[in-house]
Amino acid sequence: MIFQKVISYVEDIKERNHSSGTALVILKDNKIVLEHYSGYHSNETNSMPIHKSSQFNIASARKSYLGLAVAYALYDRKIKSLDDLAIKYFDMELLEETTIRHLVTHSHGLHQKEDGTIFREFAPGEGWAYRGINILMMTELINRVYGKSFPDLLEERVFQPLGFKETHWQTEPNEQLVQVIDQPNEPATYTLGHKKDGTESNLHTSARELALWGNLHLNNGCINGKQIVPKEVIQSVTQVQNSPYKNKDLPQNGLFWYVQDTPRLRSEIGERVPKGSYQILGITGPTLLVIPKYNLVVAKMYNKRYNYGGSNYLDYLREFSNVVADTFTS
Repeated sequence: MIFQKVISYVEDIKERNHSSGTALVILKDNKIVLEHYSGYHSNETNSMPIHKSSQFNIASARKSYLGLAVAYALYDRKIKSLDDLAIKYFDMELLEETTIRHLVTHSHGLHQKEDGTIFREFAPGEGWAYRGINILMMTELINRVYGKSFPDLLEERVFQPLGFKETHWQTEPNEQLVQVIDQPNEPATYTLGHKKDGTESNLHTSARELALWGNLHLNNGCINGKQIVPKEVIQSVTQVQNSPYKNKDLPQNGLFWYVQDTPRLRSEIGERVPKGSYQILGITGPTLLVIPKYNLVVAKMYNKRYNYGGSNYLDYLREFSNVVADTFTS
């Protein structure tokens, strides 16, 4: 079977990382060519088996949805330019020369202490660091400029036209939700939020709809001959948007997505993945990989917090995309 190595890799990491369940959906040439579901909704006895409508908490992979909302704000002129100074939108002295571009490419240099104090780690554009403060800032900005939450914006402009019914910011448990494992010897729990405005990490979706979300990007917003999202909106999301770094090991980003140009040591995309590919992932194990060269979308789900591999976690993240790329070049 052509996909056996991908399935085996996904199952191997599932066991090593003590995830109770996994889902894998692959689209090739706009058709679902593989659906693989394994395990259970939690590590509790008599838990429901993973199935096609199981909805996983996708943690930081939700940035891809925020990225599209940012692209819409640029397209609608709610934000004039990625090079707008952030101080134009936020009352924060530390912003200095920070731009919207810095905020959406993880090159802003801001960090936040547990007590809420915001401080600067490096000058804007001089480095790369994955932090949560820029996600919260951009979420609040998009919600402000539209006068409604960006999840509501996407529901109207994208989810309803696509017929999505399994992608929601969840505040209440239901039987379709996969619970998240923090520690293997402790019961899994629902990872929910208090709000549905995109400010919390409570977005759940099925592997199928995550794959279809990726397919929307692969096709520049056009599905079944209908332009659901303007092509310019998609392209601004999936093209490299960060300014050049002096350190050539740093990853490249579109609007939050990781984008492959030349392989980078600190990138989460494997070195054998073709140029122009892009990927998003989260701490609970979801990965959405789009390889335009192969007209391919791969969505993988787990339900275990923290990626396998400890300090070598990047190696395992890259290897997944390498295994996928190898499958279509062998």
